[in-house]
Amino acid sequence: MPRLLTDIRPLKESVEFRRLWIGSTVSQLGQQMTAVTVSIQVYALTESTFAVGLVGLCSLVPLIVFGLYGGAMADAVDRRTLALVSSTGLWLLSMVLVLQSVLEWEQVGVLYGVVALQSACFAVNNPARSAIIPRLIRPELLPAANTLSQAAFNLGFTAGPLLGAAVIAWHGFGAAYLVDVLTFTAALYALFRLPPVPPTGEVRRAGIRSVLEGFSFLRAAPALLATFVADILAMVFAQPRALFPAVAGAFFGGGVRTVGLLQAAPAIGALLGVLFSGWVSRIRRQGVAIVVAITVYAAAVGLFGLSRTIWLGVALLAVSGAADMVSSAYRNTVLQSAAPDEMRGRLQGVFIVVVAGGPRLGDFVAGTTASLTTPTIALLAGACACIVGLLILLAANKPFRRYDSEVRALR
Repeated sequence: MPRLLTDIRPLKESVEFRRLWIGSTVSQLGQQMTAVTVSIQVYALTESTFAVGLVGLCSLVPLIVFGLYGGAMADAVDRRTLALVSSTGLWLLSMVLVLQSVLEWEQVGVLYGVVALQSACFAVNNPARSAIIPRLIRPELLPAANTLSQAAFNLGFTAGPLLGAAVIAWHGFGAAYLVDVLTFTAALYALFRLPPVPPTGEVRRAGIRSVLEGFSFLRAAPALLATFVADILAMVFAQPRALFPAVAGAFFGGGVRTVGLLQAAPAIGALLGVLFSGWVSRIRRQGVAIVVAITVYAAAVGLFGLSRTIWLGVALLAVSGAADMVSSAYRNTVLQSAAPDEMRGRLQGVFIVVVAGGPRLGDFVAGTTASLTTPTIALLAGACACIVGLLILLAANKPFRRYDSEVRALR
């Protein structure tokens, strides 16, 4: 049984990783509280769902632009310094949110501007933090470390909105933003305590040329490129969240609470998956493991399209969340362990763009397909397209199919 439970060796063996993980876990909770609080405040000021939708657009564009440039910066300067500076920026922007609420500067334009700047800082911060992890722990522990990171994210994604809504009801928007400020202080402390993490290998100045070098490396490493393609297949063709408002009533006869339950189910499944993830570090054929995990994810989404009882639907979405967690852990592991250190920041930047842009494109594909057909057809067709694409990818990409975590051959 212990071999099935979460592998916590990275937390035991590396004090630096433990501090970083604890800081990330606590701050993730506050960040998700802020995300839901901004949406609620925008709606309270405008009573417009379109205005709330613009929050996502304000965050997406800086995330794409600065994700690529931030990755290049992470390969050109000390990663600890870059992460610390960008985290300080995020902390200060959270303070601005507190002040605009307390001092009643409540303007939608201010909220949009802060969200855009936060997204830019996050896009610089995340590649640097992710590229630090392989320098803190042994390569064979990377799957376990990435599983623990997924646990931190999903815990925040599940509990953050619930706590945010509770704090807003208790003491208003300013109190919810203040919690984010306090929790982010833990992340700043963890980064401050890290040793310097200077770049290795040939160092180039961050710019368009260094960004393009990252894409050139990715094109020449088919096993690594396949991990991005696999994620795009899953997020574009088998992303169900845009259909939750429609299926809550059409499938289950529910309302807003049912939508909330469907939204929470994948994150809950991911947390349960983490609890029984002790086996993850023992898998060597990680390319095949990614395909199997995403196939399970897509199959669960397709079967969700056929479900008509709420608890079966929730259970299938929980399975999809657990499978997505496993896939993400392995994709991050391949990127962090097989790519040379001088390229990790730029590749993490590409990873951020794919992770941020894929689900949003998937929302559009699912919504459009459902409007032309039905939600059931959209979910089934998307799941089938994802699985067929994965099988083609596995058959066509020999390095990906044969990728071994102990050999780490990308070509």
